[in-house]
Formats: sequence, C-alpha cells, structure tokens
Amino acid sequence: MQITVETTVAAPIATVWHAYNTPEDIIQWNAASDDWHTTASQVDLREGGQFSSRMEAKDGSFGFDFAGTFTKVIEHELIEYAFGERTAKVVFSSIPEGVKVAVTFEAEETHSIEQQQQGWQAILNSFTRYVEAKTKILS
Repeated sequence: MQITVETTVAAPIATVWHAYNTPEDIIQWNAASDDWHTTASQVDLREGGQFSSRMEAKDGSFGFDFAGTFTKVIEHELIEYAFGERTAKVVFSSIPEGVKVAVTFEAEETHSIEQQQQGWQAILNSFTRYVEAKTKILS
C-alpha cells in the first residue's frame, strides 16, 4: 500500500529544493517530534547516489539510520528513491502559494498506516516550518 503526505511551503522552489536536499538543513528539520533529532546526514543527490540520516531520541534511548539510493532526480521537480525493499517519491510543484511538496511511500508492516502517515506528515510539517522561518529571516 502507498501513503501520500503533502504540504505547501511559502517559499521559492530553489529554496525548498535546497533545504530538502542539503545535509545542514536536513539536520535542522528532520524530526517527527521535539523529543527526536537528526544527528548526521549525507546526500549525494544524483541517480545512483546514496543518502542517509541518523535519527535518534534525544534521551539516547533509541536511534536508527534512514538510508537509501536515489533512483531518479529531476531538479526542482522530482526525487525517487529506494530504501530497503521499499520506494518513495517526492514531487515538487510550483503553485501560486509557493511550493507543494508531496511524498508518496510504500507502507511497512510494523506500524499502522495511521502511525506511518502521522509520522511522515509530522516530519513534512517540521520541514515547512523550518523553510518558512528561514525564508523570513533571509528576506
């Protein structure tokens, strides 16, 4: 089963794309809740390139690596990737309000569909807040 989460970011496409794909930015926004954080990130944004992010509970009780391989990259439009046996795609669409970002991924069997949707949406919401705040500071 595939799950889609989406957001609209009030920022230029170049800003949104950069923040989504730059390790220094990813470390700032890649968390589903305040008690988690990303401690390391690497991105080789090209077809066949690898990515990884180390996500950890702030209390040190748990952590995991989210990693995979980019399978298709169209700048400012599309990223497709494989992670383990699953795949995902991220579509960036310029709209009058800014940029619509839609992430579609294959569900896993450990957590409920609702938990997965809520977790991925929470990370995307964190991304939106980060980019919009950064955009305001720069303008």
